[in-house]
Amino acid sequence: MYDISDLQALMARLRDPVDGCPWDLKQSFRSIVPHTLEEVYELVDAIEQDDLPQVRQELGDVLFQLIFYSQLASEQGNFDFSQVVNDITAKLLRRHPHVFPEGTLNSRRDGQAPQDDAIKARWEAIKSEERREKAQHSLMDDIPAALPALTRSAKLQKRARQFGFDWQDISGVVAALHDELEELEEARQSGDKAKIADEMGDVLFSAVNLCRHLSLDPEAVLRDAGRKFERRFRYVEARALEQGVASSSDEVNPQLDLFWTEAKRQGL
Repeated sequence: MYDISDLQALMARLRDPVDGCPWDLKQSFRSIVPHTLEEVYELVDAIEQDDLPQVRQELGDVLFQLIFYSQLASEQGNFDFSQVVNDITAKLLRRHPHVFPEGTLNSRRDGQAPQDDAIKARWEAIKSEERREKAQHSLMDDIPAALPALTRSAKLQKRARQFGFDWQDISGVVAALHDELEELEEARQSGDKAKIADEMGDVLFSAVNLCRHLSLDPEAVLRDAGRKFERRFRYVEARALEQGVASSSDEVNPQLDLFWTEAKRQGL
């Protein structure tokens, strides 16, 4: 059975300047990023589908991305895969003093583990110290700009919560969402495209905030909604074909709404 060293050797061969793979030899950190994102999303999809054989395959694809980046860095004399492993191991040891009290793999705690709230508070304190060491002055500094918008919005809100900036209860969040919808309607009536876009952004941001207060992941919720829409629309397509109902992008067909209602009644 192959192991991690075999995968590293394979990657080095793919990048061999004499007889490596032409495609792999052309790649850089930036050029691989779209492939990395795609592989991660495929992994997420397999997990959400509870398809464990596919999860195994997708984990391999994600691992290969890490090996690829590490190979590029090694060629440039920056770092290698072993240093990546060392750094993440050291960081996790540092962030889990309730499991590794001496900061070593062999150290073990005495007695019961602390409560979840205490663990979370300690985790955030450690991360705050790491931000200070990196000369990061704001809680927002290490939130990647390239995150999907819904995920990044939720992270921004969680960080603001750490500073004590948040709604006291969910009723305030719901009221704020209603307020944003009213402001969106006012903008729509004005016809000001820039204002409409601005208010629409506020509506979406408020919806993410509501998800957070409901302990829901906005990305997962929206993915589920997309899958539901897809199932129901496929039913609408099939019924339209069966009934000979014409469809056109030029006009809305009320008959299709009836098929949509059927799909909902069937629990699709």
